[in-house]
Amino acid sequence: MNQEPTASEERSADARARQLCRDAVRRHEPALVELARRLHAEPETAFAEHRSSAAVAGLLAEHGFEVRTPVAGLDTAFTADRGGGDLVIGICAEYDALPEIGHACGHNIIAAAAVGAALALAEVADELGITVRVLGTPAEELGGGKVLMIERGAFDGLAMAMMVHPGPEEVCAPRSLAINDLEVRYSGRAAHAAAAPELGVNAADALTVAQVAVGLLRQHLEPGQMVHGIVTAGGAAPNVVPANTAAMYNLRAAGSPSLERLENRIRACFEAGATATGCTHEVVQVSPVYAELSCDEGLSEAYRRAITELGRQPVPRSGQADRVIGSTDMGNVTQLLPAIHPMIALDCGDAVTHQAEFAAACATPSADRAVLDGALAMAWTAVAAATEPGLRARLASSAHDRPVRTGKPPAAGTEQLSGPVRERCTSGGVA
Repeated sequence: MNQEPTASEERSADARARQLCRDAVRRHEPALVELARRLHAEPETAFAEHRSSAAVAGLLAEHGFEVRTPVAGLDTAFTADRGGGDLVIGICAEYDALPEIGHACGHNIIAAAAVGAALALAEVADELGITVRVLGTPAEELGGGKVLMIERGAFDGLAMAMMVHPGPEEVCAPRSLAINDLEVRYSGRAAHAAAAPELGVNAADALTVAQVAVGLLRQHLEPGQMVHGIVTAGGAAPNVVPANTAAMYNLRAAGSPSLERLENRIRACFEAGATATGCTHEVVQVSPVYAELSCDEGLSEAYRRAITELGRQPVPRSGQADRVIGSTDMGNVTQLLPAIHPMIALDCGDAVTHQAEFAAACATPSADRAVLDGALAMAWTAVAAATEPGLRARLASSAHDRPVRTGKPPAAGTEQLSGPVRERCTSGGVA
C-alpha cells in the first residue's frame, strides 16, 4: 500500500532537488554569463528584440526545451517548455533595452537569470512533478508585452510566475505604481509668424496651456499619483506658427482606481489646451495600462529564504513598502496569478536604474553574480512551491480555478497591438 512521504523524506527530497539545481547553475555558468553579456552588447528596444529573443530561446532549445515562437501574435515573444508535471512554473524573461542608454534597466540580467533558473529546474522537473515554462516577454519598457500575452492566453495554465530584476537594493517584495502612457497631439494652422500671425492657429500655445494646467494640477494630486512628460514635437522654425505639436506623458498612481481618476484630470488639461487655442487634439494611448505589483506572500517568503541562504541581505519585511520601483507590466501578471518580482542588488555605486551608469554596472562581475544568484534563488523558490504541500495545493488550486482567456492575436494582415491605440478627442478646431 502506498504511503504519504514522511516529513523527513520530504526534507530529503527538497535538499536533493536544491543541490541538483545548484550543480546545474554552476555547470551552466559560462553560458549564462555569456548570454547576459551578449544581450548587453547588442541592446534592442521594444518589439524589435529579434537577436535577443533568438539568443535566449536558442540556449533553451539547445538544452531540450520545446520552444514555440512567435506567440500571442508578437514576433519577439516565445514560450519554452520542459517537463510534463501538472504544476506549471512560469519564469518570465525580459530582454528589451531603453533608447540611447541600452540595458540601463538590466533586462540582460533578467533574461539570463530566467534561463539559468529554467536549466536548473529541468534537472528536477520529473521528480518534482512540474512543467518548467519560460515566457519570453518583449516590450516591458514601452508596449506592455506581458499584458498583450495575458490577453491572448499565453499565461493560461500557469500555477505561478516569477522573475528577478536588478537594482541598487535587495528587495523581495517591492512595490510598483500603476501606469498609463499617453501622448497628446495638437493640430492647428501654420502661418508666417511676422507677416500674418493672425492667420495662424498655434499648436505650441495649445501644448503650453496644457503643460501649465498639468503643472498647476500637481499641487492637488492624490498621494501616490505622479505625472511627468516630455515634448516630442514643438515646431520647426521660430518664424512659422507651429501647426503640429506633441508631448508624451507618464501617469502613475499607487493603484488602478487612483490611476483612472488621474487620467480623467490629465485629459481635461489636454482638452484645455485645445479649447484655449482653437486647435484640435488627439490622445494616443501608447501602451496598455500597467497594474501595480501584488506579490504573492508565500512565494516571496520562499524567495527570501533562498536569497538569504546565498549570502545576500534583503531589505527587512517592514521596509519593503517604502521601496517603489517605478512601474512594470509584471504587475498585471501578479494581479492574475501568484507571482513575484524581487529585486537583486548590484554593486552600482550611486547609480539607479535608467541611468547610463547603471547600464555600465549591468556588465560587470557583480552583474554576473546577480545572474547566477537570481537563477538559483528562483529555482529554489520553485522547489519550495513544488515540495511544500500547503503551498503546492494552493498554487494548483489557483491555476485550476482561473478562467481561460478568450483573447486571440490579430488576424494576419491586421494592425498589431504593439503599436499605439489611438483615441481621437477634439475641442475647438480649424477649418
